[in-house]
Amino acid sequence: TLYGDMCGGFAPLKDVCKTRVYRLCHYRNSIEAVIPERVITRPPTAELREGQLDQDSLPDYDTLDRILALSVEQDMPVNEIVRQGIRRDDVMKVVTLVQRNEYKRRQSPPGIRITRRAFGRDRRYPITSGYRRK
Repeated sequence: TLYGDMCGGFAPLKDVCKTRVYRLCHYRNSIEAVIPERVITRPPTAELREGQLDQDSLPDYDTLDRILALSVEQDMPVNEIVRQGIRRDDVMKVVTLVQRNEYKRRQSPPGIRITRRAFGRDRRYPITSGYRRK
């Protein structure tokens, strides 16, 4: 969310997918329980409106992270991602959201790159409204 979880001077989790964030939380708590379980099990939401949940508008996080990895890290086109067994509607929705929200990433703070090809210097697309990657 622009000016929400993307505000600040440094974003240590900028290049960390949601499923990995959950794994990191569980790992950290296996050493000593410092992250309340209710924080981990709470349904994810952008909190833009009352009762809104991520699952209402996005694929589950396993699917979402897989689409992002194939599209962003591997630069795989939509048809190839669909051939990996992911529903075309889910792929199109995620790819469209990624393209449509490029301008938000330009305003986000710097962070650590942990993947082969991350948002930012590794992957930049025009922020004009008419640009669409095929």
